[in-house]
Amino acid sequence: MKVAVVGATGLVGSEILTVLAERNFPVTELIPVASEKSKGKEIEFKGKKYKIVTPAEAIALKPQVALFSAGGDTSTEFAPQYAEAGIMVVDNSSAWRMDPSKKLVVPEVNGDVLTPEDKIIANPNCSTIQMVVVLKPLHEKYKIKRVVVSTYQSVTGTGVKAVTQLMDERAGKEGEKAYPYQIDLNVIPHIDVFQENGYTKEEMKMIKETNKIMGDDSIRVTATTVRIPVMGGHSESVNIEFENDFDVTEVRALLAQQEGVIVVDDPANLKYPMPKDAHGKDEVLVGRIRRDESQDNTLNLWVVADNLRKGAATNAVQIAELLNKKGLLS
Repeated sequence: MKVAVVGATGLVGSEILTVLAERNFPVTELIPVASEKSKGKEIEFKGKKYKIVTPAEAIALKPQVALFSAGGDTSTEFAPQYAEAGIMVVDNSSAWRMDPSKKLVVPEVNGDVLTPEDKIIANPNCSTIQMVVVLKPLHEKYKIKRVVVSTYQSVTGTGVKAVTQLMDERAGKEGEKAYPYQIDLNVIPHIDVFQENGYTKEEMKMIKETNKIMGDDSIRVTATTVRIPVMGGHSESVNIEFENDFDVTEVRALLAQQEGVIVVDDPANLKYPMPKDAHGKDEVLVGRIRRDESQDNTLNLWVVADNLRKGAATNAVQIAELLNKKGLLS
């Protein structure tokens, strides 16, 4: 199978290559794709070297599937061209997520929605992915009314420039800035651009994407997204109000049975999820599972995942695996 990775030199693109290798996706020929300035450079994948080509050149090489992680502008321009050429596209940008004609997929949650007609499939926002994997079994059992989520997001979600800013600040060096403020020894309650309603675009993504993935517009969601000076993963404090009451022991059991989730919840021995523990893992870690004593039928959770893996690369590869399993990558 010919597989194109569009944006192969970026943080997420590099992680996609790692995940493809680790999960033994049936790649017979890799087509690494990047901008004109990277054309001709070589990338190594599973012991073989492949030359980088431009997005336009890759179409002529006829990959069966293209995993896009090169930003919204590239996706908007080239994803339809790839689809038109019969190439299945899994897109990691926000370009197609809220397009009503495109599926927004987390395989463990709504993988069943994929059909042969879906030529461009959207990969959700990283912070949404890790939350909905945890919400799914709880919604099925108790019916979710409302979710209040606050995120604590890694600088890796912004990209290489942000990682460099953090490391420069930590070393006391001047350098290029990804953020309007210092990030080391600081917290910035601002991810993406502010909207007219006072929320940021990242917060609105979580709200709208959750409804679309869960297939239920009745779930009310409010979010506050925050950048913190860590690498390795995003953390979320999630407060969930249900229509029906629950038993905390049963909640733990449901989450332990959910595909893609690991329960780390032993406060007596100081066991709870942290970004450093999620780093390099494909699973979503959940802990601090407890009843909200201020309100009926309400639960508190702490959810952590590696934002470059399950939040981006792994989810994209899992979608490709699902397409392959359904026989849609001919």
